[in-house]
Amino acid sequence: MSLLAAQTFSDWMGRHGVRILVVLAIAILVTLLARMAVHRFERRLAGPADATQTLGIRRVATLTHAVSTATVVVIWAIAVLMALSEFDVDLAPLLASAGIAGVALGFGAQSLVRDGLSGFFILLENQLGVGDTVDLQTTGGPVSGKVEALTLRVTVVRAFDGTLHTVANGNILVVSNRSRGWARAIVDVRVAYTQDVDSLREILDELFEELRLDPGLSDWVREGPTVLGIDALGADAKVLRVVADTRTSKRVDVERRLRESIAKRLAERGITLPVAAPSPPAVRP
Repeated sequence: MSLLAAQTFSDWMGRHGVRILVVLAIAILVTLLARMAVHRFERRLAGPADATQTLGIRRVATLTHAVSTATVVVIWAIAVLMALSEFDVDLAPLLASAGIAGVALGFGAQSLVRDGLSGFFILLENQLGVGDTVDLQTTGGPVSGKVEALTLRVTVVRAFDGTLHTVANGNILVVSNRSRGWARAIVDVRVAYTQDVDSLREILDELFEELRLDPGLSDWVREGPTVLGIDALGADAKVLRVVADTRTSKRVDVERRLRESIAKRLAERGITLPVAAPSPPAVRP
């Protein structure tokens, strides 16, 4: 009996065991090749080193981990099914059950799938990153602040008043990123109607030439400041607009510095800025 069992096992191994070993070997080889491809994809996404290298590494690591995990799961799921077929296991009920379970999971977790896919493309396209100042239009309303965390499922934004918002990536409709490229500092100077605009422009141009030589400010400003001209005519004053192209993180600082410098220079030249007339009190019925 033992001899017959040994013969039967030997025959089974000769017919099926070798195939199972080949399937496992191919699965291991394909897994290694897939990981090599993912690492190559990772190097391409990482790009050259720059000032935001640490944030870029986080983004790339999240993406490549998701791609690698999904690839390995698919490869070994196929390998297990092929191995089970060698044991004469009927795969039709398994595939049918898996299909039904997949449909049920798709209906029950469609929001999770949507969030994951949205997060994947947000990371892949580098729409935003940790530390960026953003304005998000979401299905629940606008959210503004600094990004503190970013995963495949959610984006965590700290508002300027300290409130922490957690937004599902699938609910993000529009991303407005204030931390990419350059920003524009805009300062409006209210002047009296009796003030000559040309003489005021000369005073401001002289001031801006001095500010361009300031090493602290020149590092923040990439172009300007310049006087655009009269931007609006109010009831009690005309508005002169000043603009400067700045580093994204220094826009507010440049605006504050310009306001302080303009107010000080105009005071030195004896030019007083008009005070806005108080609004009339509300009339109650």
